[in-house]
Amino acid sequence: MSSAENDLGDLLRAWRDRCSPTDVGLSAHGRRRAPGLRREELAGLAGVSADYLVRLEQGRSRRPSAAIAAALARALQLDEQETAVLYQAAGLPVPSGRTVPVHVPPGVQRLITRMVDYPVAVFAADWTLITWNALWSALNGDPAGRPATDRNVIRATFCQAPAWANMHGPDEGNERALIADLRQAVTAYPEDENLRSLIAEVGDASPRFRDLWNSGAAGRHVTSRKVMHHRLTGELALACDVLTVPGSDLKITVYTAAAGSPDAERLEFLRVSAVHTVTP
Repeated sequence: MSSAENDLGDLLRAWRDRCSPTDVGLSAHGRRRAPGLRREELAGLAGVSADYLVRLEQGRSRRPSAAIAAALARALQLDEQETAVLYQAAGLPVPSGRTVPVHVPPGVQRLITRMVDYPVAVFAADWTLITWNALWSALNGDPAGRPATDRNVIRATFCQAPAWANMHGPDEGNERALIADLRQAVTAYPEDENLRSLIAEVGDASPRFRDLWNSGAAGRHVTSRKVMHHRLTGELALACDVLTVPGSDLKITVYTAAAGSPDAERLEFLRVSAVHTVTP
């Protein structure tokens, strides 16, 4: 297949070659015959099979889904312009400013991969989980296999989705802050049908959500205490902070424990366990 017929594959190989393992938080094991990420490394970061990535690069598969395109863009740390090129090469509509964006800037992605000592995750304006680090997965279970509808904090908080039950307990201040975030998202993206569907769905399922939404409740995020239960460590009491990204609607959630505390020791145990789990 000629290069002109395989723009997507050529682009993926070029972007993969320019990314070093350390850029994305990986250790460079053994000698490398070529610069950049190995196919299996990129596949793991993007949550796709190595075989599927080979097919994309060789032009045997040329139409990834929008979700896979977004995952590849994040894994390759593409900027907004490069992400648009990726979507175009894949025959996908470029995400417009009319919908809640899921693009994670390279600087934020580097921050996530380098903060190995803390569970860290990035959420979109509608509080859908976009990306996370290894310790987040170790603490909460790997979200990669869950559909996006099961990775939304609004649903989890007001509809008690089992996948998030150990993360977000009842907290009126947190509920009001989430409502305020959702109102801001609706103002910023009034044409986003998925966002409106989310509000309608949760409103139908949760009287609590309806009451807060209709009352005009508002709040802001403050450091909160989350008590979690993990099969390897038992109970952990962690501080949860929500950080914002200038010029973006993204939310970064970070869990920490007091230095030298039993909870810090349990968190370190999980970090080491996660490293041994993912290292060949």
